[in-house]
Amino acid sequence: MRSSDAHSDRPWLAAYDAGVPADVDVPDQPLTAFLDASAARVPERTAIRFFGRSITYGELDACVNRFANALLELGVRKGDRVALLMPNCPQMVIAYYGGLRIGAVIVPNSPLYVASELEHQLADAAPCVVVCLSALFRNLQPVLPNLPSVKHVIVTNIKDYFPGRLRVLFTLGRERRDGHRVQLPADGRTYAWSSLLARASKVTPQVEVATSDLALLQYTGGTTGVPKAAMLTHRNLVANTLQVRSWCKSLTNPDGSDVVMGVLPLFHIYAMTTVMNFSIAGGGTMVLQPRFVISDVLKGIQRERAQLLPGVPTMYIAINNAPNVRKFDLTSLKGAISGAAPLPQEVQTRFETLTGARLVEGYGLTEASPVTHCVPLNAHRTGSVGVPVPSTEAALFDPYTGERQLNAGETGELAIRGPQVMQGYWKRPDESDQVLRDGWLFTGDLARMDADGYFSIVDRKKDMIITGGMNVYPRDVEEPLYRHPKIREAVAVGLPDPRWGEAVKVYIVLRNGEAATEQEILDYCHANMARYRVPKYVEFRSELPKTLVGKFLRRQLLEEEQARAVNRASRAS
Repeated sequence: MRSSDAHSDRPWLAAYDAGVPADVDVPDQPLTAFLDASAARVPERTAIRFFGRSITYGELDACVNRFANALLELGVRKGDRVALLMPNCPQMVIAYYGGLRIGAVIVPNSPLYVASELEHQLADAAPCVVVCLSALFRNLQPVLPNLPSVKHVIVTNIKDYFPGRLRVLFTLGRERRDGHRVQLPADGRTYAWSSLLARASKVTPQVEVATSDLALLQYTGGTTGVPKAAMLTHRNLVANTLQVRSWCKSLTNPDGSDVVMGVLPLFHIYAMTTVMNFSIAGGGTMVLQPRFVISDVLKGIQRERAQLLPGVPTMYIAINNAPNVRKFDLTSLKGAISGAAPLPQEVQTRFETLTGARLVEGYGLTEASPVTHCVPLNAHRTGSVGVPVPSTEAALFDPYTGERQLNAGETGELAIRGPQVMQGYWKRPDESDQVLRDGWLFTGDLARMDADGYFSIVDRKKDMIITGGMNVYPRDVEEPLYRHPKIREAVAVGLPDPRWGEAVKVYIVLRNGEAATEQEILDYCHANMARYRVPKYVEFRSELPKTLVGKFLRRQLLEEEQARAVNRASRAS
């Protein structure tokens, strides 16, 4: 049998790197079994590096047990929700695994949320405990009276796991100035992290947790509307961790002693899987940084000899454009997987030239834990999100009816099947039924598959622009603009237009020190894209609205345009 015939139902298998299996075996275990195994196998190996402090696997396991037992003493039981409100820090890892160890359901929250956004999400999830960074307590405290489910609040200071000298300097200098020093209320339900863990047992709690148990309420990014919580089980998370590790086998050390840069925020499912769970499953080291500061990232890669850098395009753009990037030794990097947004070819090429590492594009979504596709690490395909990862099926359906599977080369709605797919949306059965149909997860993304099984994301169904009866996908406008030497970032949206139905508008951020005119950009567009794709409007900005993981907020741009239109109409009347 020819290989093409052998893979007729999954043509992408022929594109897999050597050693990557068609399927992964998903063991019947909770996610915390990864930590159990690494702590038993390499207890003295560093699990976390944080501002120069090293935490070994043995120490991490003990901290996780202490936190788990502290939750039990507070009355938390299997199935209860535990909300986390922290940036990247050891406490985030400890609280995450500690809650899971006793069967609690973790609810991560963005540290950037204002009080009203936080209240909405916590009211929806109804956690009994919130674990909060002290600097974020001021956002949480005002909404607590409106959250009757919250019985306990645990507050931790960013310095709790600083090395000794830095801890002293921070206490004397920045702690009060930057809002980290807070007076906790004596209300009987607010606890200091350090004192709570100090009196808790480090013995592993005996709670039976099944692989089918709910592990996570992971809220979607909200880039297209109100965030919804995807219900992810231990099996979902274990499966996706193993899928990603099998894909990256050529980048990892045989003994698992890999160093992963943890710059992406751990509250986001992408970092949760590709940084935290990936690292712990192999017994590797994660280097955590609370914020993306380009100088700190470059120093961290050089100092820690980091090998893997999961990220988003805006991160790689920042590295490429750093004025002193060549002063840093980045040769330890082996690979980087970009997700969350399209990766411009120019960004990929420059990053690989600067570092010598492979940068490939992947694809996923919160509802799939999140990784579903990735470009093989030994392939050189641009403009594609790659092929489905092991144990994953993908198909394209008619975007209008959702009923007919399409052939290679046709554009349709991408649907996914695999062990990483969620159980549904929390308390939203109707919306769950809309996206989970006949065993498939319908992603809402328009895509094409070529004859080799490589997928290309055309765009979000909701982002497609119809102008003069022609379909225009934002990526078809943005990709040529990224090749312009003066342009750093570009986003295209469709605005209501009485003549065309919708008109294309682009928002552009120029590179530092560059200047350009609207006509210059339009002339470039006329020379580099089909006439119907050429923008009708160009707006220059110093920055563009993004989520914490670097996704452009098209919705916010459209809301700003709507507000402008209302103001113009009111002035005209």
